[in-house]
Amino acid sequence: MATLYTHKEENIAKTWVLMFVFLCIIMAIGWAISFYFNDPAILVVAVVLAILTNIGSYWFSDKLVISMARATPATEEQYPDLNHIVENLAITAGLPKPKVYIIQDPAPNAFSTGRNANHAAVAVTSGLLQMMDHTELEGVIAHELSHIGNRDMLVSTVAVVLVGFATLASNFFLRMSIFGGGRDRDNKSNPILMIVSIALIILAPILATLLQLAISRKREYLADASGALLTRYPEGLANALRKLGSYAAPMQTASTATAHLYITNPFGAHAATSAIARLFQTHPPIEDRIRALVGDN
Repeated sequence: MATLYTHKEENIAKTWVLMFVFLCIIMAIGWAISFYFNDPAILVVAVVLAILTNIGSYWFSDKLVISMARATPATEEQYPDLNHIVENLAITAGLPKPKVYIIQDPAPNAFSTGRNANHAAVAVTSGLLQMMDHTELEGVIAHELSHIGNRDMLVSTVAVVLVGFATLASNFFLRMSIFGGGRDRDNKSNPILMIVSIALIILAPILATLLQLAISRKREYLADASGALLTRYPEGLANALRKLGSYAAPMQTASTATAHLYITNPFGAHAATSAIARLFQTHPPIEDRIRALVGDN
């Protein structure tokens, strides 16, 4: 019988499998470009640019995301209940209390960010505070603290670095091909491998993005299970997700760059209409998340 514990272990395992496949794709891109141009040194530039850009965003993630969300500090004087919930659950989880922020937005939502537990922040919208009761708010905060405890920011940053590498490598290849970049003419002797390498390089950014989104969805399931274990009350988070799913209006500060950080889609909760649409979602369907928490009841 599936339990929260098995859901947690399954999603950890699936995340590592996806990361392994991700790295295999990156290695295949490296082979394809090296084969086409017969010059492995050109990969160094793409690797350095991808790593520098994304590690920089990871290092300053808390400040960047808080600024983009237009969040302001939620002081204990103004928001005592919110701060007490965050502090109590952080103690239970064995984490330092993260900084707490408020986003003045009627759409209910929340996110966490930060490069590690000592440099973390949790932000909630004013709409979330108005909509949720105490146990539901605890469920949401526990979910966000689980992201911090599970080092999801690190996992997502690694995924972003790999996607950035795949995109840069593909763009570099296309530009070199258009402007007549030198390649080993001897490679023409193997047209099948040449076709495979070109197709792989062109399709790599799409495949990498799909894997990044799949990893993000698995981390949401993991945070749901970890958060429910933290509060020992899965129904609290499940009820919160039901309310979040009933609110379709987008956030005023919604951004595609930070959409994956929120507990639900900041552009509004929309059910996927097809299998292809689900592939490009940043979050799992809310109905599936509720079912994983409390079953079909």
